[in-house]
Formats: sequence, structure tokens, C-alpha cells
Amino acid sequence: MKPLRAIPLVLLLGLALAQGTYVPKGYTLTPYLSAKPVRSFKEAKAVLKPGTDYRAVLETTAGRLVIDLYEAETPRTVNSFVFLALNRYFDGLAFHRVVEGFVVQGGDPNTLRDDPATWGTGGPGYEFGLEVTPKLTFDAKGVLGMARTQDPNSNGSQFFITLGPTLNLNGLYTVFGKVVEGMAVLDKIARGEPPAKPTRMTRVYIVQKAK
Repeated sequence: MKPLRAIPLVLLLGLALAQGTYVPKGYTLTPYLSAKPVRSFKEAKAVLKPGTDYRAVLETTAGRLVIDLYEAETPRTVNSFVFLALNRYFDGLAFHRVVEGFVVQGGDPNTLRDDPATWGTGGPGYEFGLEVTPKLTFDAKGVLGMARTQDPNSNGSQFFITLGPTLNLNGLYTVFGKVVEGMAVLDKIARGEPPAKPTRMTRVYIVQKAK
């Protein structure tokens, strides 16, 4: 009798990910890098593969969002977002700042704490600079951008999705994706700064396909 061969961790994570997930047509699931959420890093490791198109699926308590990521135009930003998602960083985090007609903001690990006074101040342990591309603008509802402080080199894990055209943000914040499925879900996310009962991301995962 041949001994049983151990199943590689990456395959186990992929099987776990495949259960109860939504995969857009033509895409495949990208296996997680971690079996449980990791929320502190010194830097984002390179995870993007050349010639590959990436999308992020955000499962939330208000519904599902599918976001096309602009890996060609903003590779550093997309790599960071994908790296964090593959480490389950966003799972359980709240949308802590939701302003009607403006933006839905999330990605802060401090939203796992009970003290809302700390929400909006957290990050992954590293920061990076802007990736501004003139052709990418905040010209519509559903545009994905990186949140930051007044320092243009303070991008981390917090992101926002526009709830309408916000042209005043052009050139000041990185545009790195756009909602392609689930636009109506944005209207269901709890409003407030912070909301009394915030909408949370139950799980964020990445799908990919060859270009």
C-alpha cells in the first residue's frame, strides 16, 4: 500500500476558498496565502503575475461587489491590495466612513475594535506613494481609490469607493479599480462617520485570468 501524500497547503487553501464563492465567467480563484487573517506586515510582497487580469470580490453584509483592478496602470497599488486580500487582511473589517453622495471607505483593521474613535487611523504596517495616471479619474460612481492622510506617501490598506463623480479628488488620490458588478450594493451600505451599525466585509478574495 502506497503512503498517502500530503496535500500542499496552497491546495488546501484553494479548496477552502472555492466553497461558497462567486467566480465571474472566464476567471479562476486565486488561492489564499494564509489560512487565517494576517494584519501586520513590513511590506507587501510581489504577488502579481505578468499577463494576468485581476478582480476583487468583496462579500459584505449588504451584498457582493466585484471590482476590476487596474494592475497595468497602478501595479504597486494593485499588488498591495491583492497581497493583503490573499492574506485575508480585509475579512471582517467595517466600512467606517460612508458619506452620502461622496464615498464608502473601509480597510482599517482598527474597525475590529469596539472603540470607534480609533477607526480610520489604522493600516497594514507599511506605506507607499501615489500612482496617479491622468486617464484614470473619479468621474463616476463605483470608482476605487486609495485613502491617505495629507502625506501623499501614506497609502496603506484603507480604500474608498465613490458614490458619484468626485472630480475634486483627481490627481490627489490613486484610482486603481472600478465596480463592475453589484453597483446597487453601494446604496445599501450603512451611512455614517462612523455608522451606528456598520456594514462589514465578511470576506474578500481575488480572481484572475490570462489577458
